[in-house]
Amino acid sequence: MPERAQKSLIKRLSERQEGIIVPVILRSLTAVALSLIAGTAILALLLEPVGATDLPERFTAQPGVGQRVAALGRIEPINGIIRLGAPAPLASTTGLLIKELFVEEGDDVRVGQELAITDIADVLEAVTEETRTAIDLARHQARAAQSQAEERCVLAEVREREAERRESLLDREVVTAEEAERARADARLAAATCQSARDQARAVAATVPVAEAAHRRAMAEFERARIISPINGRVLDILTRPGELVGLAGAIELAEVDRMQAIAEVYEADLPRVAVGQRAEVSSPVLAQNLTGSVRHIRQRVRKQDETDTDPAARKDARIIEVEILLDEPEAVAGLTNLQVTVLINP
Repeated sequence: MPERAQKSLIKRLSERQEGIIVPVILRSLTAVALSLIAGTAILALLLEPVGATDLPERFTAQPGVGQRVAALGRIEPINGIIRLGAPAPLASTTGLLIKELFVEEGDDVRVGQELAITDIADVLEAVTEETRTAIDLARHQARAAQSQAEERCVLAEVREREAERRESLLDREVVTAEEAERARADARLAAATCQSARDQARAVAATVPVAEAAHRRAMAEFERARIISPINGRVLDILTRPGELVGLAGAIELAEVDRMQAIAEVYEADLPRVAVGQRAEVSSPVLAQNLTGSVRHIRQRVRKQDETDTDPAARKDARIIEVEILLDEPEAVAGLTNLQVTVLINP
């Protein structure tokens, strides 16, 4: 092939390859550029803080402000439940048995009312009477000793005046020195007797406060053998019956049921949305209608949840804070202490 024809063929092939390769390269560069732009945009979107973008509302995290706080809870008296026991007397090393019970569950009681007595109450009551008699005896003996001391001291004054008179007569030689000396000896003896009687009277008088202290101790022992109501309230439960030993759990449960409250176990994460004074609703299948109330106190201790839902998927080990809710109509739950309820705290 002639040399000119070869050069012409090579030129046409080169132009044809350029027409094919250049567009391919351009398309590849364009695709790479678009990929870089898209990746940069996605990375910027991921790194930008929530709330700084114009995302649709359904994709934006919403705070809990304005939402009600739901919690499980229970009903209990504002002043709590009082468990009364009968501690063993100071002279006893064992517990006490309930001898007689004067109240039953549901009875209303008043302050100072005797609710039950123990088996040792009769013995301690007899000791109390004995110490009261000992006080009377000590006081009588003190009065007698004081009277005797006064008589002895009056006699000592008489003897002293007689001795002075005899000494005066001795100066005028009306009586003998022996008579004057005898009168002086009698005066000294009477004075010593007076002082001794006074000391004896003081010693006897000191037995009175000792007897009174013994009586107070006996009274305290007797009171420990009786179960007395410290409040005006209602008997919630009888824990120990006649003939049974009073244990550490006590014998009788009391409470002031005229002021009731709901204790809501609020998750610690929900606590920032709860404040004193907020209104709340309390519900239970047992109640004819929902109750209302107000948050009166937020307790300061974080604890594990006591009230749990029947749902097997419910949280069983949650950390909660107890919130006290004063009920507007406490009489509706006066007989329902420890009733499990659901509490909704309004914002």
